[in-house]
Amino acid sequence: MEYGLIIGSKNVKTEKRKKVFDKFTGEIIAEVSIATEKEVELALDSALRAKKTMAELPAHRRAEIIFKAVEIIKGKREFLGKLIAMEAGKPIKYALGEVDRCIENLTFAGEEAKRIHGETFPVDASKAGENRYGFYERFPVGIVVAISPFNFPLNLAAHKVGPAIAAGCPVILKPAGLTPLSGIELIKAFVEAGVPEGGVSVIAGSGSVVGEMLIKDKRVSKISFTGSREVGEHITKTAGLKKITMELGSNSAVVIDREVYDLNYTVKRCVLGAYYNQGQVCISVQRIYVHRDVFDDFLELFVNETKKQVIGNPLDEKTDIGPMISEAEAIRVESWIDEAKDEGARVLTGGKREGVVYHPTVIIDAKEDMRIVKDELFAPAVVIMPVNSFEEGVERADNSEYGLQAGVFTKDVEKAMFAFRSINTGGIMINDIPSFRVDQMPYGGNKGSGLGREGARFAIEDMTVLKAVIFNFNR
Repeated sequence: MEYGLIIGSKNVKTEKRKKVFDKFTGEIIAEVSIATEKEVELALDSALRAKKTMAELPAHRRAEIIFKAVEIIKGKREFLGKLIAMEAGKPIKYALGEVDRCIENLTFAGEEAKRIHGETFPVDASKAGENRYGFYERFPVGIVVAISPFNFPLNLAAHKVGPAIAAGCPVILKPAGLTPLSGIELIKAFVEAGVPEGGVSVIAGSGSVVGEMLIKDKRVSKISFTGSREVGEHITKTAGLKKITMELGSNSAVVIDREVYDLNYTVKRCVLGAYYNQGQVCISVQRIYVHRDVFDDFLELFVNETKKQVIGNPLDEKTDIGPMISEAEAIRVESWIDEAKDEGARVLTGGKREGVVYHPTVIIDAKEDMRIVKDELFAPAVVIMPVNSFEEGVERADNSEYGLQAGVFTKDVEKAMFAFRSINTGGIMINDIPSFRVDQMPYGGNKGSGLGREGARFAIEDMTVLKAVIFNFNR
């Protein structure tokens, strides 16, 4: 397959190409055109020309475009699932789930496109506001730059592109370099759905060229970024005066109380959260704090469930664990875990790398200052630690520089609410894992995990600006 860029709704091929590989077999699956400064400039100029047209699209028309894109994606479900499985290494059962989430996600955006509205506000709450009437409306913020990651190459791109179209903003998507194909297919669907010329673009290329130009350009009003904390910090320092939404990393924790409703269910959910997509999920289960009274039982069940995970080709429906995004990442994980072992941690199962595949791994006897605990591991490995009380587990779960989501399992409602108040994350899952997410929910983070919110209504609001009007009846 050969993929060009899409600039201002038109297919553009460049002399510079990049090969995209099947992450499991290493075979070439496509060649993609790579943008230079020239193509970035063309995309920005095209978006600027489309800015007025996009802003003037009536709400029903924005919704119609999004719903039509949804139908196009539905028709390509199997193709897109296989594409994600190959370019991202995601097992097909999860890759198809990502396509389904993209469909639902965009449907939410289309529905919310019809519900963008303002509100009245009581001007006369101020003495100076007597006999005045005020309200505000929401207006498109302008050109949106969407930078998406490799682990959810379709749905996380949709989280940015859908709300931008719904809000009436031209959007330029920069997909991850290792997984550009899904994002290009998404933009192709929007072009086919009838987005006005210049309303959507997708440009593949390096962060140092494409990314830098996009985030620094003064024509851009809004940046939506999902990726590493390091890049997120760089964006905040260099982007200038722009609206920024970021979802960064985490080392998400789960706390297991002495009494839970069903220990087997709890274990199976934690196993899924630890190894889904090879642990390459920003809200993957990385740390589990288990009450000492049930620690041994939990650990035995967890290790047994881990050993049942099927490693293989992502295109095989039986596969639970596929390759990591690159061998370099697998080697990094291997080095982190070897380092922890040298410092006293023990591996109960897994701890083995075969090329680009890292086996699902259970680690105990880890210390809080180890990288596998305090930093984002982003791998199919989990650290399980005993605690003397639920409260201690909550305290240790909150002991992190990150703050996306956390989960707790308990039968005690008061303890659940204690955890909700005490763990400083953007979301708390009660009797579930932090990896749970639905695409319409508000989703952000505290501490080092990002700024802003996702979920259709909230993302759309972040892609608008408020304008107030006050009528003076004292005339």
